[in-house]
Order: sequence, then structure tokens, then C-alpha cells
Amino acid sequence: MKHPSFYKDQQVVVLGLARSGVSVAKLFHKLGAVVTVNDMKDRKMSPEADELDALGISVICGGHPDDLIGPDTALVVKNPGIPYTSPPVVQALEQGIEIVTEVEVAYLLSPAPIIGITGSNGKTTTTSWIGEMLEAAGLKPMVAGNIGTPLCEAAQIAEADNWIVAELSSFQLKGTTGFRPRIALLLNIVETHLDYHGGMEDYIASKAKLFANQTKDDIAVLNADDPVCRDLMNSGKLQASIIPFAVTEELTYGICVTPAYPAELSEPIGDVERNIVWRDKEGGERIIIGVAELGIPGRHNASNALAAIAACLAAGASAGSLTEPLREFRGFEHRLEYVRERDGVAYYNDSKATNPTATIIAVRSFPPRIVLIAGGLDRGSDYMELVPHFRDQVKAVVAIGETRGKIAAVAESAGLAVIKIVEPEEDAESTLQQAVRAAASIAEPGDTVLLSPACASWDMFKSYEQRGRIFKQSAHNL
Repeated sequence: MKHPSFYKDQQVVVLGLARSGVSVAKLFHKLGAVVTVNDMKDRKMSPEADELDALGISVICGGHPDDLIGPDTALVVKNPGIPYTSPPVVQALEQGIEIVTEVEVAYLLSPAPIIGITGSNGKTTTTSWIGEMLEAAGLKPMVAGNIGTPLCEAAQIAEADNWIVAELSSFQLKGTTGFRPRIALLLNIVETHLDYHGGMEDYIASKAKLFANQTKDDIAVLNADDPVCRDLMNSGKLQASIIPFAVTEELTYGICVTPAYPAELSEPIGDVERNIVWRDKEGGERIIIGVAELGIPGRHNASNALAAIAACLAAGASAGSLTEPLREFRGFEHRLEYVRERDGVAYYNDSKATNPTATIIAVRSFPPRIVLIAGGLDRGSDYMELVPHFRDQVKAVVAIGETRGKIAAVAESAGLAVIKIVEPEEDAESTLQQAVRAAASIAEPGDTVLLSPACASWDMFKSYEQRGRIFKQSAHNL
């Protein structure tokens, strides 16, 4: 793609009226392009349309006109979530018209270097943590992308001494051509979004575009614990200087945890004091912080911390400036969120855990004295993969929702002596309040009461957010 100013007096089609679409439409309009915005939603469901209309930007809602893409179309900027099988996207591809996402536009516009963060899990936490640490180091970060300000807005107000810290999805990266972040982070790869990408090959290739245009003057931060990341590091395709990070291997160069965690998630981690250590290429070593001092628990968050530290050191932050934000950062609502302590019992809200894998990660983040509240929408799973983790980590289970019987059966298979099934009350809020009271009656000083449902929320609640907030209020009302 050429610089956005190149498209003055030319036809630019923006697909999608989300925040990023509105931002990029305004940008091209300001630069003198002839902008048309198109969205499948009905006009009455698109309040942004009136704002764009008032600026003189053409807005078409309620479908894709056959003549939306034509020979005069110079560029298509699409919402990342719009699939490449969408009719106007197919038309543009057939006519050889370039299709990009907002990421490409913002990169060409920004005078500030970009730190790009992607991965299947942990992007939001890592992105925000980098923002907090760079702020503490006085390096003027601007957190943007999927969280914070739309990238095009950030690019327009950024200055050369800022750092744009951008959370990036595979959808966004697939629509890039020349995008070159100064520092690029790939946290992990697991099977997801295959309905969009059609398979793992395209998903991995889209993530890897983060590194495609980097040079030897740039930095690539990759997870040495992750097989896909390791393959990429060893492929010889990366031109940037590589900084590896790992929690299950004590690296000779990079940033790691010592002593390392067991490679298998199911192995007990033991009561061991672990440190985060930076090791340089000259053999020097520096302890950054103890893992137990991090503001959010869990070895997955230790991994996120490693990636964030590597990025901040690469951006010029001093190691000493990182300690306080590493301790003070509390993560995000509904993701292993600390709620309160009562009578020596800690309460944590992990309502975002809407599948068994997320719950396994959660229960492995605490000592094995957990009173677990779990259950929700029944999608047909038997949840038996939870058995070994319940056996090792969970003291008691309080089961709720459509899957309450299945969750109780898992607890029974794990040999748990204390299993409480909460039958539905007159409303979902009352049911969850009863579950919290039941968990509190079981818990003893030193225990953790953890809401980590392993299920979606829609059997009882409008969203996992509503479920988590009712849990928190119930814990505070004890």
C-alpha cells in the first residue's frame, strides 16, 4: 500500500462501521480521498453513520451493492472480522484491487515506532502490561489497536518519541503488506479461528506476517516454550534479532524463569521460589523480580510478564524501572481477577474461563486448596479432561448451571469428598449468590474460592461479564 496521502481524489471503500472503520474513514476523508463506507447492518443499528454523513462521507448500510467495488476503486480497507469470502472482498480480489486492514494504514502514517503483540492467548494482558512498564520508564507509550485507541487515531497524534503499543489479531495481520513493527511479539499459537482462516496453515502464516518486513535493526520476541514459535525461530526466515523467552527452560540467552516450571501443565509445580532472569549474549545475568511478586498469579501470566519485560528492555527501559509495574499490575476484569479476602480466604473471579482449558490454567495457578465454582451452558462436552486437575488442585466443587451434573460427576471421578450442586433458584443472580455462600461455608483460612466455570454463561446470564460481576458482588456481600 502507498502512503495514505497518495489516495487524494481517489475512491477508497471502507468495509465495516466499527470504531476502526469510522477512524480510517475519517482519516482518508481528511486527506482528500473520496470515501464510501459500507456495512451489512441496518442503518438504525449503525449510529456512527450519521456522524460520517455529516462530514460528507457516503455511507451505505443494510447490504453490499453490486457496484460497490468498481474499476475506479483504488483501495479497500476492511474490518478485520469481515471474511475474505465476503462478496465485496471477492470482487476486489478479482479486480486486483489492494485490500488492507487499518494496521497497514496506521503504520504508514505513524511517526512513532510500533510494538506489535499477537498470539492466541495473553495479548491483552501483555499489551497493557507493556504500556504500564513503558510509562513507568518514561518512554511515552500509547496503547492502541484492539484495546485502547483505534490505531489510525493513535498514529495521527503520535510523535516520534512515543511508542505505539498495539494488540494485533490474526485477522488484522492477514490484511497487511508492508507493516513493520520495531518490536514484534508472538506469545503462543493454539488451534483457534479456523472458521475464518480455513486451517492452521493460514492462521500461522497470518500471525507470522508480524515479522515479515522486519530487518536486522528490529527485535522479534518469541516464546521458546511454544512449538510453533520454536519452528519459526529456527526457520531462518526471521531477519530481526530474536529474543526468546521461556518458563519451562532455563535459557542461556533471553529471559526465563529459574528454576523452570515443569514442562507438563499437569505436573505439580512444588513450593519453589522462582525468579525472572534476564541473560545477555555476553553471559551476564540479572534477576528482574520474583515470580511470586507479580501482581497477577499463574505461570501463564509469568510467561506474559517475560514477553512484556523483553519488549520493554528492547525499547530502552531500564530493568529497575520495571519492578513496580510488575508488582502493581492487576490484570483485567474476569481474568483471574482478585476480588477480596475474607476470614483468610481469597476470592478470585475467572468468569472469562468459558472452556475447560481455561479452567485448567486457572486451577493450576493456585496452591491445591481451591473451592471451585464451575458450570454453565451445556455444549455436549463431558469435561472429563478436568479430572486430573481436580484431583491435584481442587478441595471442593460447587456446581451450577446446565452442566452442574456433569461437573459434579467430574469431581466425583476425581475423588473429591466435598461436592455441592446448586439447583436453579428463581433467577440466575440468586443461584450464583447461593453458590458463593456455599463455597464460603466450605472454605477455610488459606483456601481460595475460585469462579472458573469451564462453560459459557448463556444458560443463566447475558454474558460472562455479568456472571463475573454478580460473583464479585456476592463475595463482597458475604
